Amino acid sequence: MNRILINIILGYLITLVVNISVASAQPGPPDPPDDNPVPITGIEYLIAAGAAFGAKKIYDKKKSK
Repeated sequence: MNRILINIILGYLITLVVNISVASAQPGPPDPPDDNPVPITGIEYLIAAGAAFGAKKIYDKKKSK
C-alpha cells in the first residue's frame, strides 16, 4: 500500500514538473518593429493609375488605326 502511494505521488510530481517546464518554455509575442514602413503609399497608386491610363490610351490609339 505504501509503495503504491509513493509511486502515485512520484508520478504526479514528475507530471507536474514536466508540465511546468513546458508551459514556461513558451516564448512571448515578438516586439513590434519601431518603424512600420507602408508598402504602397499614395504616390505609387498615382503612378500605377497614370501608367494604366497611358497604356489604355496607347491601346485605343493603335486599335483605331
